[in-house]
Order: sequence, then C-alpha cells, then structure tokens
Amino acid sequence: MHESQPGAEERDLPYNVFARACPSRGTLEHVTGRWGSLTLGALYESSLRFNELRRRVDGVSEKMLSQTLQALERDGLVHREAQPTNPPRVDYDLTPLGREVATRLLDLIHCVEGRMDGVLAARERYDARRGAR
Repeated sequence: MHESQPGAEERDLPYNVFARACPSRGTLEHVTGRWGSLTLGALYESSLRFNELRRRVDGVSEKMLSQTLQALERDGLVHREAQPTNPPRVDYDLTPLGREVATRLLDLIHCVEGRMDGVLAARERYDARRGAR
C-alpha cells in the first residue's frame, strides 16, 4: 500500500465499520444521527447546561437529548460535570476526542449548508420529474 492512497491508513485499523459486529458502528450511529451531530456541533464553541443545549438544538425533546448525551458520554465524546449546588448544575463539554469528531462534523455541516441552493434545485427537478407536489 502506498501512503498516498486515500484511506490506506484506515485499512490497517483493527476496526471495520462495514462489518456487522464491529463496535465502531454504534459510535458512528451516535455521531452521525441527527441529534448526535447537532449536539456535538452545538458543544463545539463552549460548554452548555442541559437547557441551554436543548434551546440550541432546536426541536430535540428533553428525553431524546438526555439519551443522546448519555450515548455520547459513554462513547467518550462528551464530558458531563455535575456541580454540587442547589439546585444542581450540570454542564456538558466536549472531550478531546469529541472536539476532533465535532471539527469533522462541522466541516460536513458547513459543506451542506453552503450547497443548499443546489440541493433545493435538485429536489425541485426530482419532484417535477416524479410529479410530486
């Protein structure tokens, strides 16, 4: 293998997301799911409390955000810090791994946002061909 080949270094890794039983599949799902990617992106600039994060990730339910944060924390991407105050204060922040993943996700998010005019035009053409309204 040549080092210049795209993905050459990934082929030598002990994990393979394309294999059904590979544990990396679950983490990839947590990261790339709608709420996981938005949560990681929202935490990129600063740590946030639960309700701040819920407002930032518009549309996520309390239950779904809680489940998402637990999965990301379990995978080592998010750090949860509970302050011993009354009422309790809980802050969420990215770990170094979470920051690395969020950086890559934000590149993808910015790419999609920057190409939405083309996406919307493609949708219109597709729907017109299919007779959709």
